[in-house]
Amino acid sequence: MKAAKSTWTGLVAVNLKKLLVWAGVALVLFFLVSAPTQAAGLVHNVLGTLRGGAEALISFVQNLF
Repeated sequence: MKAAKSTWTGLVAVNLKKLLVWAGVALVLFFLVSAPTQAAGLVHNVLGTLRGGAEALISFVQNLF
């Protein structure tokens, strides 16, 4: 019986994960459709932050050698 319960728990976890992923995708699509300008600004800011982090990491590695 323990194995069956474990399988059931795993199945619920997988279904919950799928549900959360689909809910996240739906939320992003809703945000893109309802506020495209703000969504573009958000993407621009996130990419700028990632670029700054990558440049800092590159500078750090270059200073090591």
